Amino acid sequence: MYDGIVQELIDEFGRLPGIGPKSAQRITFHILQTPSFDVKRLAELLSEVRERVRFCEICGNVSEQERCAICRDPRRSAATICVVEDAKDVAAIERTREFRGLYHVLGGAISPIAGIGPDDLRIAQLMTRLADGTVQEVILATNPNLEGEATASYLSRLLVSMQITVSRLASGLPVGGDLEYADEVTLGRAFEGRRVL
Repeated sequence: MYDGIVQELIDEFGRLPGIGPKSAQRITFHILQTPSFDVKRLAELLSEVRERVRFCEICGNVSEQERCAICRDPRRSAATICVVEDAKDVAAIERTREFRGLYHVLGGAISPIAGIGPDDLRIAQLMTRLADGTVQEVILATNPNLEGEATASYLSRLLVSMQITVSRLASGLPVGGDLEYADEVTLGRAFEGRRVL
């Protein structure tokens, strides 16, 4: 639609997840029309991220060092591991300031349709971490969708023989939501996860 390099930039932005053609076009024209936009700094950061950021050797979270800040923090409880699908999930849980244990990032979820099985995830590394007996509870915090539920079910079956408490994050109604707008599965889970006051 546009000449040469402008269209190439739009196409590159459009390849990013969550960026459609209109957003890619908006970003491109913002860069072109904003004289104060530091294009060199953006390019440097993109290059540095690729060179410096790696995955923590223990939990699989993103880090600039061999071990992430959470795994290096001596105030974190080694008795509890929260298992998540992606590093983005670690950030979401950390924002709550409710969890003080350690994490394990699987790197995805079991999805036969996408050709992702248990061997494609960091499950073997999780089992190695659990082998020394330090961990007393594993919290399964996979997404409440078909793949996340399949992954949680698979892990709970693996862990049942290890004398470790296995729990799953509660799911149900969002704060501020209305019952009339909740779907049957969400409402059903809210009833299953109810607690005594």
